[in-house]
Amino acid sequence: MKPKTMKESQVTMVELVLPNDTNILNNLLGGRLMHWMDIAAAMAASRHSHTVAVTAEVDDLSFHEPIRLGNIVSLKASVNRAFNTSMEVGIKVEVEDFRTGEKKHSNSAYFTFVSIDSVTGKKMPVAPVIPETDEEKKWFEDALVRRTQRLKKKHGIFQH
Repeated sequence: MKPKTMKESQVTMVELVLPNDTNILNNLLGGRLMHWMDIAAAMAASRHSHTVAVTAEVDDLSFHEPIRLGNIVSLKASVNRAFNTSMEVGIKVEVEDFRTGEKKHSNSAYFTFVSIDSVTGKKMPVAPVIPETDEEKKWFEDALVRRTQRLKKKHGIFQH
């Protein structure tokens, strides 16, 4: 399998917060944002693997800034690292006030996706990721640390 750069599978998805997306305070519903994040991450994972990619886990979903009715939401997804059949996808969410042009980092998360053969339903191997920039190399290394923590937690040996 030919290794791929992070740029080859990156996705930017843009949404406009409409009334149906908000709570009674006119803020974006957290569940709606998680839905959008899952879609962006799935597209990046499928681009990388050229297979169906299914969500296996979500780590460190953080809400930093409220997202309001009428804001423009940009979701940037990147496959940080590929393992055997799984991939870690990092998501960064920026919110823009179209009136002022001000942009803020509002949310982040790490999703784990598994590559699945759509005919057999079996897990499929994925190509390795090649980080190119210093920032990408940090994401790549940090993904291994997070995976180790996830596996320890899964096997009941997680330490706080």
